[in-house]
Amino acid sequence: MRDPAEVTKDELRELLGKGWLTHDGAWFLSVAGELGMEAANRFNKAAIKGMAPFETRRTMKVLEVEPEDLQDMKGIAGFVTAGLGLIMPDSVITRLLFDFPGENVMHWEWEPGECFAYKSMKQMGQIDAYECGVIYRIECWVESLGIDVEVKPRPVKCLMNESGECAGDFIFSLA
Repeated sequence: MRDPAEVTKDELRELLGKGWLTHDGAWFLSVAGELGMEAANRFNKAAIKGMAPFETRRTMKVLEVEPEDLQDMKGIAGFVTAGLGLIMPDSVITRLLFDFPGENVMHWEWEPGECFAYKSMKQMGQIDAYECGVIYRIECWVESLGIDVEVKPRPVKCLMNESGECAGDFIFSLA
């Protein structure tokens, strides 16, 4: 047996990130099984919104980000991408691509068919009723930082399921 002290930081992050995602999925499907998909979607979004201020605050602390670091596009984009890279397993986050095509715009795009929520909900036969919580989580992060953001398109149902691709823009209102 391997000594736990030999486990690398990346291995530990992957293990904890996948554990969190497994719990999240199990919780979601338990609620869906008991109360239906409409309730599971509603409760999932409420949990994401409630969790975002704690998650962003803790991530800011670990990354040593101060509120004044989040006044421009470079700071916001850097925090969001670094923060997600810190808490999500590499096997997930490396399939979500970001670029910055214009002033105050952060474009997201999942590799075709590679969103973890899309794959999980499709495998469980719930994809037609699933409402995207992944992009909503990022939106809630930004809003919890006190930054106005518009999401285009605003996913409700799974974009990848509806159109074969999941891509869009976060448009920030910065002074």
